[in-house]
Amino acid sequence: MKNNIINYLKSMSLLLVLLFTACDNDDVTPEFTLSEASENVAFAFVPADAYLISKGTTENVAERFVWNEVDFGVATEISYQLQGSIDNTFAAYDPANEYDSGTLKVTNAEVKISDLNNLATLLAMEPGDSGQVYFRVKAFVGSGEGVDALDSFSDIMALNISILEESNGGSGIEISSWGIVGSGYNNWGAFEDAPFYTTDTPGVVVAYPTLLDGEIKFRENNDWANNLGDDGADGTLEPGGANIAVTAGDYKITLNLNDNTYTIEAFSWGIVGSGFNDWGASPDAKLFYDYTTDTFTVGVRLIDGEIKFRMNNEWNVDFGDNGTDGSLDSGGANIPVTAGHYKIRMDLNNNSYTIEPADLWGVVGSGYNDWGASPDFTFTEVNPDIWVAEIVPLTDGEIKFRINNDWAQDFGDDGTDGTLDAGGANIPVTAGNYRIRLDIANGTYSIN
Repeated sequence: MKNNIINYLKSMSLLLVLLFTACDNDDVTPEFTLSEASENVAFAFVPADAYLISKGTTENVAERFVWNEVDFGVATEISYQLQGSIDNTFAAYDPANEYDSGTLKVTNAEVKISDLNNLATLLAMEPGDSGQVYFRVKAFVGSGEGVDALDSFSDIMALNISILEESNGGSGIEISSWGIVGSGYNNWGAFEDAPFYTTDTPGVVVAYPTLLDGEIKFRENNDWANNLGDDGADGTLEPGGANIAVTAGDYKITLNLNDNTYTIEAFSWGIVGSGFNDWGASPDAKLFYDYTTDTFTVGVRLIDGEIKFRMNNEWNVDFGDNGTDGSLDSGGANIPVTAGHYKIRMDLNNNSYTIEPADLWGVVGSGYNDWGASPDFTFTEVNPDIWVAEIVPLTDGEIKFRINNDWAQDFGDDGTDGTLDAGGANIPVTAGNYRIRLDIANGTYSIN
């Protein structure tokens, strides 16, 4: 490259001599100097151990690539280009089919799960497969093309990627491409839309969200290209239609894409009893839908007593167990329980239930329960290694996550970057109601 630059400078010098010889009235000869980069371009972040690709997260940001600013010693704008390839040498780099950020004027770029999935497709990866893809950043002046181009390339960074197998536990149910967005759920897309799930009827999907006072719409793939509202508030869906007003509560929303209709009905199953909330003195423990098993489940801390299952925090529909045999009986006998942490599963397909001791994650801290002065807010494992806690009432302070109201195992966040660190620093929070999600397998969390 140095020879190219020297030839370039010689050409520039000759041009300047000819130019200023023709301009006798100019007393000052300007200086124009090009030099090699005073600092080579390099990535300024540490990649994750692995990046997981799944159908439901394609529009999520997988990584924000950050690099240093480069100075070529010339008063002209420097441009950057992030490149991704399946070739670890980039000798066969194909920007048209691999990853190309285009020309950038900033020193960072977002790469989505969909971008990694495209590279995985080029590698012919299948669900369950793992592989590596490669990224580098180019800094350049002008177009960055030609034999005399002045540019700099970073070292090549390898990323480990894996395609998750879409497990449905044999239920046959999958996460659909449709979701719920709005002020009534995720502040119009501040985080992932609430998912709809497939049903036995093609074109009919169902969701079980906890909503806030506000408005919602339905959209596909967390994107506005295909969205549905209701212009007449009559249960009929229109493309790009009006927002749908909702009030706070737990609901079952059914979307029929065959005839463009929908229903929203109050819906929740919960645990009630002397073994949990003194027979309704406080809200029931809500069971969450687990599509992988087509059941409802909850992680809960019980005390010695009795419990039952009931719908919508009311006694219109409830289940007990007349024979203490794991069968759900409508209006049946109370179910005796002893103090401890449990995972309770309710299967309405065969009217059965299970109560099993479990290690349960919870929220603790000055931002919730004065560091354990009262029980932690318990998470529920809704899918393998995915734990959720909905509408957690936090106050100004700090929190951490721990198992079974005990400090034997806890997570904080040393970098305040959404990464779970064993025994890490307290996480600052402000007052409000939040949805908190732990991804134990990937070591991440979100508070929305």
